[in-house]
Amino acid sequence: MAIRTTSPVTGEVLKSFDELTADQLEDKLARAATAAESYRLTTVDQRAEWLGRAADHLEKEADSVSELITTEMGKTYRAAQEEVAKSVHGLRFYAAEGPAYLKDLPADASRVGAKKTYVTYQPIGPVLAVMPWNLPLWQAMRFAAPALTAGNVGLLKHASNVPQTALYMEQLFRDAGFPDDVFQTLLISSGRVEQVLRDERVKAATLTGSEPAGKSVGTIAGSEIKRVVLELGGSDPFIVMPSTNLERATDVAVLARTLNNGQSCINGKRFFVHADIYDAFVASFAAKMGALVVGDPMDESTDVGPLATESGRGDVAAYVDDALGKGAKALVGGKRPEGAGWFYPPTVLTDITPDMNMYHEEVFGPVAQVFRVTSLQQALELANGHPYGLGSNLWSEDEAERQMFIRDVESGMAFINGHTTSYPEIPFGGVKRSGYGRELSDLGMKEFMNAKTVWIGPDAPA
Repeated sequence: MAIRTTSPVTGEVLKSFDELTADQLEDKLARAATAAESYRLTTVDQRAEWLGRAADHLEKEADSVSELITTEMGKTYRAAQEEVAKSVHGLRFYAAEGPAYLKDLPADASRVGAKKTYVTYQPIGPVLAVMPWNLPLWQAMRFAAPALTAGNVGLLKHASNVPQTALYMEQLFRDAGFPDDVFQTLLISSGRVEQVLRDERVKAATLTGSEPAGKSVGTIAGSEIKRVVLELGGSDPFIVMPSTNLERATDVAVLARTLNNGQSCINGKRFFVHADIYDAFVASFAAKMGALVVGDPMDESTDVGPLATESGRGDVAAYVDDALGKGAKALVGGKRPEGAGWFYPPTVLTDITPDMNMYHEEVFGPVAQVFRVTSLQQALELANGHPYGLGSNLWSEDEAERQMFIRDVESGMAFINGHTTSYPEIPFGGVKRSGYGRELSDLGMKEFMNAKTVWIGPDAPA
């Protein structure tokens, strides 16, 4: 795939970039290895200071960075501003909490015959991050902030359609005072990821992307005995029970399905609604989805912008056409619009059956599948029948239902009376084919650290 910025609004190529040559890539890897040797010796307080400066720089440049994100991948300018603000918060969070996260963990020395024993956390070196286009700044930042706090060096292989955001991140950390080569962007094709990951100077990898990409990177990392964190697809269930506030649930259902123009792994995608409130929910949900304004993402009145890529829009349309051809009903949307750009309308589908392709896959666009259920048990059985297990949502005021949901839903995250989202304060990640490992919080930072056990024996007799 060519490395270039292409407007999702018009389809026009705005800027192209040359891929790194073999010599240029080798130079970057060599410099990353050299930087790792000195950067690991810096104090966590010094790293925190640089992170704080990066947050300040990003905050000052928020308007231009937001416009860049919108230009490259088509999310609304308002959503891009929120992404920048979230990235600023992530930087400041690790600047504040990183020193405490990295303190040695003491153990009971007397139980192991020692004078002193503890676990100390140490960086492992250069880490490769293979990142997606849908949250081009935040997704990469939630790797970069904890990795740099830990004393690791970052190598960012970003999606080929957001190269300017990727290059901006490298410049941001340099301007903030981080030593040269501690964070580098690699403008390379996906076909060269294996070469980088197999390089002995690269110690680990993290990937957010498709299931096929995760299988490939996981296989390579396993063969090299290198750590990897995989955050892959999601088809999150959104379960609505009779005890909930229906107006609030439908409002959030619209947000959960159309957030980021419907292009997020943690969007609510499958809506399981109890029969007692099904008709009322569907009527309200469809009306609110149909009222959303689709258009220029830079326009303040726009609710949903274009999809990021032409192929992505084609995939969404194919899923919907297949479902409609097999008996699904579109309460709103369901037709690819004419004209320039990669737009697709908010769509609500019912009567979804297992013979439809979307039943088993992830639809990466503003398309909601709504199912009628007669109990929470049935909703959970349907939710858990999907191969993905990233996030999940329950809308209920019943404590027994909440506890059953937390216990039985097969997902890495369970949100009650709110849509799934990411916070630097809490772990993020999935189970089943949604991947393994965790991002964010202290767990995400320690995924790429050596938890070194230290045992110090008793003093020798005088």
